[in-house]
Amino acid sequence: MHYIGNTEVAVKNGFMEEEEIKQYIEYLEEKYPDEEVASLTLTIDEEHVDMSYIMRPVSFERIRRITGYLVGTLDRFNDAKASEESQRVKHNVEG
Repeated sequence: MHYIGNTEVAVKNGFMEEEEIKQYIEYLEEKYPDEEVASLTLTIDEEHVDMSYIMRPVSFERIRRITGYLVGTLDRFNDAKASEESQRVKHNVEG
């Protein structure tokens, strides 16, 4: 087994170029856009390739637009910006 990016990859019953493996990973990540491939086993069977895979949720960082700035956290704000943020009207988003 080896890794391509963050994906653990195994190829059984033959050899496959890294570019072709990347295409299988891209296919799965397009099929499951909210997840990424954690592990992928490709088993070559003559003209066919069987895929066995494990997906994991894609982690994301919340980014907020505060007074014209895109920020993930407020820890680098000075006292004036922190005060400005704390006085903002906050709106709930319901899904």
